[in-house]
Formats: sequence, C-alpha cells, structure tokens
Amino acid sequence: MKKKKMTTAFGKPVGDDLNSQTAGEKGPVLVQDMHLLEKLAHFDRERIPERVVHAKGAGAYGYFEVTADVTKYTKAAFLSEVGKKTDLFVRFSTVGGEKGSADAERDPRGFAIKFYTEEGNYDMVGNNTPVFFIRDPMKFPDFIHTQKRNPATNLKDPDMFWDFLSLTPESIHQVTILFSDRGTPITFRHMNGYSSHTYKWYNEKGEYVWVQYHFKTDQGSKTMTAAEAGAMCAKDPDHATRDLHESIKNGDFPSWTLEMQILTPRQAKDFKWDIFDITKVWPHSEVPPITVGKMVLNRNPENYFAEVEQAAFTPGNLVPGIGASPDKMLQGRMFSYHDTHLHRLGTNYQLIPVNMPKNAPELNYQRDGAMRVDDGGGGGPNYWPNSFGTAGPDETALEPPLPIEGNAAQHSYKLVDDDFVQAGNLYRNVMSEQDRVNLTRNIIGHLSGAQKRIQLRQAAIFYKTDKDYGTRIAKGLELDLAKVEKLANMNQADRVKATAS
Repeated sequence: MKKKKMTTAFGKPVGDDLNSQTAGEKGPVLVQDMHLLEKLAHFDRERIPERVVHAKGAGAYGYFEVTADVTKYTKAAFLSEVGKKTDLFVRFSTVGGEKGSADAERDPRGFAIKFYTEEGNYDMVGNNTPVFFIRDPMKFPDFIHTQKRNPATNLKDPDMFWDFLSLTPESIHQVTILFSDRGTPITFRHMNGYSSHTYKWYNEKGEYVWVQYHFKTDQGSKTMTAAEAGAMCAKDPDHATRDLHESIKNGDFPSWTLEMQILTPRQAKDFKWDIFDITKVWPHSEVPPITVGKMVLNRNPENYFAEVEQAAFTPGNLVPGIGASPDKMLQGRMFSYHDTHLHRLGTNYQLIPVNMPKNAPELNYQRDGAMRVDDGGGGGPNYWPNSFGTAGPDETALEPPLPIEGNAAQHSYKLVDDDFVQAGNLYRNVMSEQDRVNLTRNIIGHLSGAQKRIQLRQAAIFYKTDKDYGTRIAKGLELDLAKVEKLANMNQADRVKATAS
C-alpha cells in the first residue's frame, strides 16, 4: 500500500511534524516555520468559545510583595525594592477537562498570574508541576487531542491517551508526577505553582541570568488519593472553586512564597541538564532556590464571566527586566496564547477591565477592530514615525542581546536517554513506598483500558525508567515481563516497530 504523505492545509508536503524550525539545536523557534504557525493557529480555533485548554477555572485578586533585594538580577520595576507591593489577578484551572468537568479530576492544574505593574502587565503562566509532557510546540495540538475525546465516539479514549505518550518518551517525567497523588491537589490553595519554563532576568547593566519560578503554598501542599478524588468528584465537582471563594470571603487569605532558581550563563553552559527543556527540573541540590517575595489573594471577583472567564494570560506579556528564553515550548506558547485570545475574546481583548494594563495605559498605533470601547486613539496619528510629538519607542526597554548560532532547520532532540533519569530518580529517591503503590495502581487502572500492544510499549518505558517501576506495571496488567524487558532494551524506533498494529 502506497504511503500517504502529510501536507499543510494548502497541500504542501510536510517534511517533519515533530520538530520546530530553530536557530541551531537549542533554538529559539523561527517564525518562518509556517507549518508550525498554521498548526498552532488552527488548533487555537478548534473550540468556540470555550478555552481549548484550561477551560474550567477559578480566580481571585491580591498582591505580590517583594521580600528580598533582587536588583542585581533584574531591573523590573515591580521587583525594584523590598516591601514594594503590586496588584495582581490569579486564575487556577484544570487543563484537559471541559468547563463542566470536576475539580478533582486527575489533571495538571494551571497557575496563571497577571501582575499589574507600572511598566505594563506581566503574566506568569505556569502549572502546578515543574515539568511538562512535551518539549516542542509542534507536538502540542496532537498531545491535547489525545487528552480530549475520540472524534468518533466522543468519549475519553485510553488508546489515544497512551498511544501518544508511549510514542513520546519525553513525557515519562510528567506522567509519573501526574499519576502520583500529586496529580490531584486537594484544593487550589494547597498546591504549588511553577513557571516550568526558564526565563531571562536582566539588570540595568545589561547582564542577564536564567531563572525559574516556584510559588510554594503557605497552606501546605496537600493531595488526594484516587479513591478520595473519585468520591469528591461525585460529592462536589466544584469543590476547589468553592473552597477558594469561601476561604477569601471568610478572611482566610491564601498565600504563596516565591522562590527563584538562578543560573548565570556560565553556570548554565556547564549544567548537567538542558535548562531550556521543559521536561526537566533543576535539582534543588544543584541550584538551591532563594526566597524573593510573597503572593496573597484577598479579594473575590464580583462577576465570574467578566473577571475570570474573560481573563486572558500569555507568557508573551513581559516587562523590562524579564525576557524569554530559547525554550521551544515557551516560544510556541508566546504565539499561541495571544492568538487564541484574539480568536476567543476579540482583537481588543486588552480593553476588558481584568486584562487592562491599569498601571501603564496603552499607548500605540493599533486602531479600530471589533469591540473597540475606548476613544480609539482619538484624533491623533495612527502611524509611526510621526512629527506630532506622540509616544515613541524607548531604547531603555530593549533587552540585552542573546548570542545565537547554528543552522536554521528542524532539529530533533539528541539526548534521548536522559529523559528517563529524572523520572527514575523521582520514583526511587523521592517517593515513599506508599507513593509508589498509589502511583502504579493509578497507572494500571487507567492503562488497562488501552490495547495490549500499547500497554507493552508504555510498560517498557516505565521499565526503562526504573526496573521496579516497570515490573509493577507489567505484573498489574498481566503482561509478559520478558517481553517488557526486551522492549525496554530496544531503541525507541525499534520499540515502536515491534508494537505496531
């Protein structure tokens, strides 16, 4: 049978559907990758009007207070002095489920913060886990499809779910976290938040460092077992939403302590792990965090639709002193988040009160569009440069240059075996025996619904991560352990061939 060739929407053959075009192996992603842009733009418009991901959420207002001097790292004005407070809005969410899904579902949790700074809005758009399933945005639409519903049955499909993950070994770290008890926080107040991505902080001298954010809950990290989560789904599918609202209403204001991990460019160059790979953590023993500030939530929204449903966050909303990194997933998200807001809320979504840069009024030459509800720039010029004394660029807002080298191409990730190291360390060295029992039981319960060939392939990945880990899964699924071990010792390409349909 003649092999069918993948094409773009306009019939152009696709040469690589797994790796984005980047400047050199480490990136950043190139905007000339039209296949990536077409794929993300189409994906952003697949659901109307519900969010494609993070559909169900809860939000609240509060403030961030600086508690340590970080001016040697960043010139961001809102971080410029100890004791300075900045208003903010936070939205917590589940990721894969629809708007009517239960708060206690096994799912990552979104952790998005909008800082209303004097230099414009700064959005930190993270999750409750420090890593993610994939590291290239080309895979993102496909990954989310597998977490949603089968296009034929409109049902959740274990074959889709595990087929993709077993073909994407880089997911093993996040899978291990997700199927542990940590996969179901007891409430939004009792979970941590992470930037996951690496960002660049730079100071007044133009010196820069690489950073990651860790918002550690002051309420204590608390989770549910699968049985407890199942009971909660039946008892109160909105329990976390209710808990956040009622705790603030009753004056029990939740708070988080911000810790930062920081690496200089020289340290990053010699670091064991790829700091731009979102499937990896920076071990605290190697990069000890420092405490930077505290976030407190103290006010509920007055109208859910206006303030929570219409809230729009994007990792592209940065301020002077904070910049992006070459992280491929971050580069893709910076395009996709803004693009999906344009689709969902309209081209002037920045004028919706919850999204407005209230401490730094918008001054530019973008005009008109649907739902333009301000004066639209009045009678002033709608172009730049002009000679009428209107707002112009400020050179002090420029970022320090970042050296880039390499060929523009679709680079695959080379260090495949290191995908298993951190997940194995998590299983062996961090989890208790009860944690391991719960983890493997949760996986077996979900993976048992997939085809045997997919079970074998995924069990081999667990075995490659840790022998005991894979053995427990194989025994729980009544798989041939010798076959699982044989598959684990193959490279990924041969493993896929051996378990093809």
